[in-house]
Amino acid sequence: MFLTLPSATLHLQSFGPGPRTLLAFGGWAGSWELWAPPFNFLSRTWRTAAYDHRGSGATIAPLEAITVDNMVSDVFAVMDALDIGRCVLGAESAGATVALLAALERPERFDGLVLVDGLIHHPPFDASAPFVRGLRADFETTIGRFVDACTPEPGSEAIRHWGRQILRASGPDAAGRVVDCVARIDLRPPVAEIALPTALIHGDADALVPVADSVWLAGQMPQATHHILPGAGHVPTMTRPAEVAAIIDGAFAAA
Repeated sequence: MFLTLPSATLHLQSFGPGPRTLLAFGGWAGSWELWAPPFNFLSRTWRTAAYDHRGSGATIAPLEAITVDNMVSDVFAVMDALDIGRCVLGAESAGATVALLAALERPERFDGLVLVDGLIHHPPFDASAPFVRGLRADFETTIGRFVDACTPEPGSEAIRHWGRQILRASGPDAAGRVVDCVARIDLRPPVAEIALPTALIHGDADALVPVADSVWLAGQMPQATHHILPGAGHVPTMTRPAEVAAIIDGAFAAA
């Protein structure tokens, strides 16, 4: 389904019976499809919902409307549209920035958080940064290299093919815009204020976000648990979905 807002039309998906609810979204230019594999397991006993954030998938948003503030507002707009009073909020990679800001803004709406290989700080990029230049000059090659870096696991050729298709839907302009707006935020100072139960999941072969970042975050958040997946890269929701689903199910068994 689609949710029409003043500055965007969001693409939404919802599955499963509940009573527990997991709402999730991807990172950078990743669509909701990054969560489809663990949803195959969780949707048997959870209500699972997801959406394409601005700049990804089938969501439509003008470039100037792709902002972090709008992405945070979208979390609550989606919850209201799907009649979700409270939920566990899941995010992957750069999506962790939006999830943490939403939790800081309205913690009463959440039963907990799931952050998968979460990126919560990065020095600002500028137009001369190699990755940004690559997006503009040769988008296809740049996303191909990015996907390869995300998925070092043996036997992941099909996942890499799928990943390139997911990122291709964003396009160079929207992908560059998301990089620019998310990379300017550093959430290390306020994370200790978030007292929600939080499952931190991280692949120890992640070449993009160091495992040490999740270890540090686990030490700052008072109700966080840390789960390292040996041999997993940056997107274990796609490469290790059964393990990700089991961690989430166990972490929020009483939610």
